[in-house]
Amino acid sequence: MIREHADAVLALLRAAPGTTALTVYDGAVAEDPVTGRSKPPPYALVYFADADPEEPDSRPLSARPARYVLRAYVHSVGLTATASRSVAERVRAALLNVRPTVAGRQCWPIRREDGQPPQRDDSTGSPVMDRVDVYRLESEPA
Repeated sequence: MIREHADAVLALLRAAPGTTALTVYDGAVAEDPVTGRSKPPPYALVYFADADPEEPDSRPLSARPARYVLRAYVHSVGLTATASRSVAERVRAALLNVRPTVAGRQCWPIRREDGQPPQRDDSTGSPVMDRVDVYRLESEPA
């Protein structure tokens, strides 16, 4: 189930509004074949974590939760804090309050749960600014 929900979020991000396509990576930044280093920003790097809520009213007789929760941890990366915020704005426009389509599931609107201001990150080999926002997608059987 995680793959279907993650694919729905990634599709929304790849279709983010803007004059150029938003570069989106699922779990790892692609390497430049010439330099062997991570491709340069701007981009959104996404990690996913899922959960099965333990709410008594959401559990069917099978004892398996009917509701499903997926959190997308979106790193909006740019060369400057302004560029990082710009990526984050595009991410927000693509995800916030959108009801994605997942086969066999009824999805609630995506909500933003948390966020951090851009922070300097030197782990890519050159300094970049990385802002993290957490989005939540919940669904139940259709």
